[in-house]
Amino acid sequence: MRVNWNYIKLAFLSVSVVALYGFADARSKKRTVSDISIKFLGDNNLYLTEDAVNKLLIQNYGPVKNRPKEQLVLNTIEEVILSDDMVKNAQVYLTVNGELISKIVQRKPIGRVEGISKFYLDDLGKRMPLSKHHSARVPIITGEITGKTLEDAYVILNYINEDDFLRKNVIGIHIESEGKYQLRFRMENFVVNLGGVDNLNEKFKNFMAFYAKATKDNSLENYAIVSLEFSNQVVCTKI
Repeated sequence: MRVNWNYIKLAFLSVSVVALYGFADARSKKRTVSDISIKFLGDNNLYLTEDAVNKLLIQNYGPVKNRPKEQLVLNTIEEVILSDDMVKNAQVYLTVNGELISKIVQRKPIGRVEGISKFYLDDLGKRMPLSKHHSARVPIITGEITGKTLEDAYVILNYINEDDFLRKNVIGIHIESEGKYQLRFRMENFVVNLGGVDNLNEKFKNFMAFYAKATKDNSLENYAIVSLEFSNQVVCTKI
């Protein structure tokens, strides 16, 4: 009987590959986490520290460094990090060297509410707690704080942040009542009665035309109130 050595070689090779894979897999499972790396993405990294993230993991998941890799549940670690009120998004993964990498995007405040309770309004229009690590330089929101007025304030802030001049100069939004919003400017004594959030493009276009003319005439300091509430016009009250 003739022996087919090709089949024998193939069988031997297959057994060797399975054995090597099993050996490598067993060694991999025995490996521990060699280090933890916390990376904050983007330019908004002021409200949460690396130490705070490590503390959060220890309190809610237990020690991670030197822990066997097979004991880690990456989805659970992500959920722990996402539970922090300052975190917008998080991604966790292990490198081949056993390093645990956590990439974190922090939330971005665009306004600060000063009322009975104090908090930020973030770039998604959600409430965000104040941070003990940093105080954001954003417009202050005061007055009649309700769910609806905060929604409107969010619309106004989004518009302001799209305009270079307004973003640099508007320092506050005062809510007199629903549909009556007042803006305060950094360098000017007057306030701007915006009215509601309808036709913001037209209102601010009219305001910028007024501001350019009043700046040229050196008359800005003569006004106490600049009203944009009326259709296609700017109504001013002098001091």
